[in-house]
Amino acid sequence: MSAVPAPELAEVDRGRQPGAADEWRSDLYRMACAQVLRAAETVGLEPDQVTRLIEPRRSLVVNLPIRMDGGELVNFTGYRVQHILTMGPTKGGLRYAPDLSLGQCAALAMWMTWKCALLGLPYGGAKGGVRCDPRLLSADEIERVTRRYAAEMAPIIGPDLDIPAPDMGTGEREMAWFYDTCSQAAGHAVPASVTGKPLALGGTPGRREATGLGAVFTLEAALDRLGRPLAEQRFAIQGFGNVGAVAAAKLHARGARVVGLSDIGGAIANPAGLDVEAVVRWSGEHGSVAGFPEAETIERDALLELPCDVLVPAALEHQITHVNAPRLRCRLVAEAANGPTTTEADAILAERGILVLPDVLTSGGGVTVSYFEWVQGHQKYIWTAAEIHDRLRAQMRHALDEVVTASELLGVDLRTAALSVAVRRVAEAARLRAVYP
Repeated sequence: MSAVPAPELAEVDRGRQPGAADEWRSDLYRMACAQVLRAAETVGLEPDQVTRLIEPRRSLVVNLPIRMDGGELVNFTGYRVQHILTMGPTKGGLRYAPDLSLGQCAALAMWMTWKCALLGLPYGGAKGGVRCDPRLLSADEIERVTRRYAAEMAPIIGPDLDIPAPDMGTGEREMAWFYDTCSQAAGHAVPASVTGKPLALGGTPGRREATGLGAVFTLEAALDRLGRPLAEQRFAIQGFGNVGAVAAAKLHARGARVVGLSDIGGAIANPAGLDVEAVVRWSGEHGSVAGFPEAETIERDALLELPCDVLVPAALEHQITHVNAPRLRCRLVAEAANGPTTTEADAILAERGILVLPDVLTSGGGVTVSYFEWVQGHQKYIWTAAEIHDRLRAQMRHALDEVVTASELLGVDLRTAALSVAVRRVAEAARLRAVYP
């Protein structure tokens, strides 16, 4: 079989496909499509198969009128995009961010589909959230936003429909409110309606640290294959939130040297290595890593260009671009964030011989442990933290093995290999289910 070349597929012919929507065609969505189209061409998907995979199946945009603490009424916009309904219920994070858009949610939902397929989880991808800046809202206002969003999404969410989880700007607190809102509507507790909940409400041990820990497990396995002991590597980590801080702490505990850290407030560097535990304490007290006394203060963007062995982008999308990719001074990029490397930057890094562990693999720990929590919610059975860690390690290592094998067989980079494995699985499931009606 031969696939239609990416350029023809990337630009939708409105005459041939009058139903093709433009609403989600953001730069991030176009980047996600370009990655998938390359994978589809690599594995020889037919055009009809690509058509079924390239656009989200369902999206919902809602208006959320919220009474603020001062008494005024403010409208917020909420989104939920469900990319594929073929594999089972959809799964994906709930993000609160001032620049959130339908196109961003569409791209993130698509990446979640491939992430779940690669890791063997019975989900399609979803993503949603509210366009707001949670830093400017009180706890009471965030609760009202969360509960109203959950109520508005009621027609398309549920334990066997679509299961949200924490993402940027949300955490256990918001998941508890979401869970309670769904349960109040149902008239009984529905623990499988959302993951990332507090332990007291049926959460799973290790969920909070799962994405960062999963990235570390992937790095351990990759470095083992490369013959580079983890403890001898220098790491620079962009982002010191839930993912980056966990990754930094776990790497530091394994003897690695963390030479740079950044967050929204600033960036710090120390070629001799940072005391990550001390940085965590400083950040907790001061709200940022900036100003940590045992390090040099650097520009935030300079963190990506620090001399290191491994660069870990664990913040936002579109961080490594054609502008800074030529200046990266690392040997390996491990994408703990979603979509941190643009398509143009990918090509530059490949030319420079810098290996990239793709996001659909490296950042898969969170959804994997969310799956464990969802199963636990259905079965009313709890695994220990040690069991969760063992299962997560095994899952991440198995996925890496599959990606490396595909890369060698197909003669492609690791990102294309990972997406090829995932896209082929989803395409085959769609083929078997056929087109209804």
